[in-house]
Amino acid sequence: MGKALRPFSGKEVKVTEGLFRKRMDVNIRYLEELDDTCLLQNYYFEAGIIIPGLMTLEDPASAKLHWGWEAPSCQLRGHFLGHYMSAAAAIVANDGNTVLAAKLSHIVSELSRCQEMNGGRWAGPIPEKYFEIMIKDTYIWSPQYTIHKLLMGLLDTYKYTGNEEALLVLSGMADWFIDWTEDMKKRSPETIYKGEQAGMLELWADAYAVTGDERYKKLAEAYKDQGIFKQIKAGIDALTDQHTNASIPIFQGAAKMYEITGDEEWRDLVEKFWDCAVTKRGMYATTGANAGEFWIPPMKMGEYRGDRGQEFCTVYNMVRVADYLFKWTGDSKYCDYIEKCIYNGFLAHQNADTGMPTYFLPMTTGSVKKWATKRNDFWCCQGTMIQSSTRYPELIYMADDENTELYVNQYIPSVVSGKLKDMDFTVTQTLGMMGNEVQTLFEEHSVSEKSRWKIDFKVEMPENKKLTLMLRIPAWVEGTPDIAVNRERVDALAVITEDGYAKIADLGNGSVIGLYLPSAVRAEALPDMPYQAAFADGPIVLAGLTDDVDTISGDFDHPDDFLDPVTEHAYDTFVWLQNNYRTKKQQKSIKLIPLYDVKDEKYTLYFENK
Repeated sequence: MGKALRPFSGKEVKVTEGLFRKRMDVNIRYLEELDDTCLLQNYYFEAGIIIPGLMTLEDPASAKLHWGWEAPSCQLRGHFLGHYMSAAAAIVANDGNTVLAAKLSHIVSELSRCQEMNGGRWAGPIPEKYFEIMIKDTYIWSPQYTIHKLLMGLLDTYKYTGNEEALLVLSGMADWFIDWTEDMKKRSPETIYKGEQAGMLELWADAYAVTGDERYKKLAEAYKDQGIFKQIKAGIDALTDQHTNASIPIFQGAAKMYEITGDEEWRDLVEKFWDCAVTKRGMYATTGANAGEFWIPPMKMGEYRGDRGQEFCTVYNMVRVADYLFKWTGDSKYCDYIEKCIYNGFLAHQNADTGMPTYFLPMTTGSVKKWATKRNDFWCCQGTMIQSSTRYPELIYMADDENTELYVNQYIPSVVSGKLKDMDFTVTQTLGMMGNEVQTLFEEHSVSEKSRWKIDFKVEMPENKKLTLMLRIPAWVEGTPDIAVNRERVDALAVITEDGYAKIADLGNGSVIGLYLPSAVRAEALPDMPYQAAFADGPIVLAGLTDDVDTISGDFDHPDDFLDPVTEHAYDTFVWLQNNYRTKKQQKSIKLIPLYDVKDEKYTLYFENK
């Protein structure tokens, strides 16, 4: 079954208030804080540009430089700037942020300067000879990964902000890569696929889609013969014990190749990858399927559960794969997956106060999240984190222009203003439990049930036009949703499609739609150790605030037997705590809260049925 869904750009969707808005704002403040010179430091060093005051360092500890993976001694230096450019460009496109717009313009100008100093083509933060070293057996740390981030940042800057100078710098780098790939085809063809090159296929294919420049198509062709494709096509488990984040972007490349060529073989590769990575492999309750950066064998989550689980980059990149697949199919299972990822990955890996990430998500008894610092780590996951919250606007809605249908994929307070086919429209999404507003279209739920899953929509459009709202009904819904159109009840079961959406048709200007999604806590057991389970309330995984309790007495099929809700006024994102519980009938009582609310507390995700 196929669909042709169109995403809305960040310019067309505004996240308005609540949890996601707060996390976006924390990220924006961090990006505004960072110093341009420090972001560019390794590009200056490579180009031979002397940074004032840094010809010699009498006291390195006091030098105003970025360290960790951005230190001049690190072979991955310079990768973070590419992430930064992509994130800043998306924010500028979304809200017109003038601070980040100015910083981005300056950064691109300085990259152009570095490129000129390097001879007119190379603009990277590492030596060109790193690519020659890849031919040898000598270890070199991921030069193609590093340069991919720069190329991605340049392309995103052009796509989101129209900066022509960014495209010129990218063009120069493309000329360098054309010469290099042609040389490697003669001397060492396998080297093209070394240095963690996973993102290059999508990058060049996307550049071709954006510009129509045949050079970019030629470069995509140079990266299209990925060895893993043959194994995936044959239905072989090509992932177990392989580096997780070095494989996922390869299939983003396959997805983009499908979109620019229409060749069904590319789509088949992406769908078979999903089958191998998710369907047959299983996952933790949080969606992760890796340990220590490597894919876990199918259905062995319990055996591999430890302190180095769920690398954040993998969560982000799997969301991007799921987004491609949803766009082609309209199947809600992909948006269900994305929802779990954004609550238990995007939010759970991000410190709510600083915006900093945790590289891995520990899953043992008494786990503690290890947060990055703002200027001394710059892990790959730190780069991915600053991009992740800029994706929220693009994940909420999609359009089916042929049928004048607006798909609501994520329940995040927001406003979308755009076109369906040739018709202008605006839809506003709000939560019924925000701030001091506790009204809802379903009065019986307004007081007795403190649920975050009461959502209202308002439609604005020309008086003589109609649209259809497609509301995702998540797999976690307990019972039958309530739906009202202009305060009139709708038979929910009669309008839910086989793809998992409630189809609300013939909506005109001023229509008001209410949606209530009943949820309940459920146990999600490990496939290889079914006596151990994590607890989730809707899509939200709960963390027990304990370092010494990892057993619970009771029937895991009925968590309400041993969990009581905790309701306290909070005067924050909601007027009361959301998704908080306390155990009962246990030797020691513990509190469970959303995993994304955990900062420095010790926590436990998986409990054994005593």
